[in-house]
Amino acid sequence: MTFPVVGMVGGGQLARMTHEAGIALGIRFRLLSASPQESAAQVVRDVVVGDHRDLDALRAFARDCDVVTFDHEHVPQEHLRALEAEGVVLRPGPDALRYAQDKGAMRARLTEIGVPCPRHRVVADPADVARFAAEGAAEGAAEGAADPAEGAAGGRGFPVVLKTVRGGYDGKGVWLVRDEREAAEPFRAGVPVLAEEKVDFARELAANVVRSPHGQAVAYPVVESVQVDGVCDTVVAPAPGLPGELSARAQELALTIARELGVVGHLAVELFETRDGRLLVNELAMRPHNSGHWTQDGAVTSQFANHVRAVLDLPLGDPRPRAPWTVMTNVLGGDYPDMYQAYLHCMARDPALKIHMYGKDVKPGRKVGHVTTYGADLAEVRERARHAADYLRGTITE
Repeated sequence: MTFPVVGMVGGGQLARMTHEAGIALGIRFRLLSASPQESAAQVVRDVVVGDHRDLDALRAFARDCDVVTFDHEHVPQEHLRALEAEGVVLRPGPDALRYAQDKGAMRARLTEIGVPCPRHRVVADPADVARFAAEGAAEGAAEGAADPAEGAAGGRGFPVVLKTVRGGYDGKGVWLVRDEREAAEPFRAGVPVLAEEKVDFARELAANVVRSPHGQAVAYPVVESVQVDGVCDTVVAPAPGLPGELSARAQELALTIARELGVVGHLAVELFETRDGRLLVNELAMRPHNSGHWTQDGAVTSQFANHVRAVLDLPLGDPRPRAPWTVMTNVLGGDYPDMYQAYLHCMARDPALKIHMYGKDVKPGRKVGHVTTYGADLAEVRERARHAADYLRGTITE
């Protein structure tokens, strides 16, 4: 039997872990990587070095693939359209990926299909940001605030969140501005800017689902995602204390978005849980996602294995958790570059600990790996993951 070739554009850790999941399925994996030193390029045998912004490089890469998928959203839309017109099977396709590439289009489409989002608008300049804030403050006042200033304090006026419409991730391309003067910075790059209200949220959640071309879909437990300086630090599965009806609502939202946007493969829907018990969609990612890394060790079928299954239109695997609690904590680079020596302590202290490293050079603040723990006692599981991540980073020594 000739097994299909899955091509993945992008050589980061998501491609590395997707390749690992495909090995057990017997899938042949091909990689388009910017350099031989990228995370996935270190472990994949069939690597094409090329630029995802170069249409000829994409064409040459796709020629020997049965299906092409992605570990990032940065392939230009016009290149995706050209490849699709030439018969290349892209999953997800350009119609879906548009909404992961363009935050303005994403907000407009989600609003159109009735998905709750923060108040938002694409803005033209700092003065337009000030008008957006004033409109929000007035709305807050009309809904019962004593005056516009109180409406602003409730999150409807300044401060306002500004995002570049394209290209931002992990806190990059995002600004929290408190007045019109501070709003000038995002416009200096010369790209469209999206303004959003600053949501008064209790915590951030993520709903991860996988959908196949013939419409089968599975939903993982909704998780709590803890961010530090705009970067995911810890994920707890399932989200502690989340009411059953709210969990079901989050999964329903994610499945609806996947269906309405025509997503094939993994979809991560990042959500705000507001203090009054509502859910608002924050961001979308149409690929394996940091909030789903816990599934490598904590679910019957990982997000990576189900993504491979989906893009090949294979039956999807079981998304249920293996243990009552799973905690994933990212390992960020610090001032201690020799993480290998730290393995001895972490593995000896906790033989059940799972460590996943990405083969990256250690740089302060850079995601270089993650650890996963699981068990029946949430406090214990949290402590084990936190200790291992901090020890590998070098912020603790015992």
